[in-house]
Amino acid sequence: MAYKSTPGPVRRRGANLEGVKDINPFDYELLRKFVTEYGKIMPARFTGASPRQQRQLARAIRRARVMGLLR
Repeated sequence: MAYKSTPGPVRRRGANLEGVKDINPFDYELLRKFVTEYGKIMPARFTGASPRQQRQLARAIRRARVMGLLR
């Protein structure tokens, strides 16, 4: 019996970055959508963000953590 080598299709949710020009570390409401309940940054394959947006998100989340806005 042959088994699948991959677990199945990856469930993506579209990036909620439509209309957002720059990602601000002070906008914790937006950044909270891209962080797991344990405080980890969600990967781009789940968020649907482009590579550039993902880098901006990661940078903003790290800065918000240092400022104490995010956990």
